[in-house]
Amino acid sequence: MRAKQATDDLRAVPVSMRLHERFPAEAIALVWLLFAAGCSGSAHSTAAAPSPYAQAEGEQSQQSPSSTASDSSASKPAASVLPAWISVDSAGRTVTLSLETSAGPTGSSALINGFRAGQARIIVPLAWTIKWSWRNADSAAPHSLVVMTQREKIPPEGGRPAFSNAMTRTPLEGLASGQTDQSTFQAEEAGWYWLLCGVPSHALNGEWIELRIDPESRTVGYIEKGRS
Repeated sequence: MRAKQATDDLRAVPVSMRLHERFPAEAIALVWLLFAAGCSGSAHSTAAAPSPYAQAEGEQSQQSPSSTASDSSASKPAASVLPAWISVDSAGRTVTLSLETSAGPTGSSALINGFRAGQARIIVPLAWTIKWSWRNADSAAPHSLVVMTQREKIPPEGGRPAFSNAMTRTPLEGLASGQTDQSTFQAEEAGWYWLLCGVPSHALNGEWIELRIDPESRTVGYIEKGRS
């Protein structure tokens, strides 16, 4: 009877008082802090999915330390100020790009508006119209521009554009220095895309930037991850 009475008395004591009797207050506080941190981490762990190419590069970099991911900032917010070569007509749901391909540094690919290898990303809302005015300013080689859906590997040459009319003339042969081209197309499918040169081996060498068609965006965005 005495043992049962003792057990009943112990159960009547609040759990918090029993814990304080067995453990120091600092230890209990630490446990609660760790629990709260774990809950907070799980609530905010969702991030924007990277592009298929970035995912593939990330997996390769884990296997080979010499590899580097092309896109480590998929969830980085877009710049609030757009560069001068991007103009936006929000009422008309249209973005206009003024693009120029120029010679890169020695041993590098040509540059698209001063960028290469995904150093710049343009973010366009779904169902907007994209217009571009493009010029080849490289005196040493022909170039072109094609919008292609991102895969795990960059294509060796230009292929079928992701959207109707989303390419310059003669994408495989390219246009000679000084030549220009204009195009207009609809961003009709959300996803990750390359703006790349279709001349064989040019994109493989780094002649590409990124285009993101985002169903969640309400206006055009821009991310710059470096400059050559």
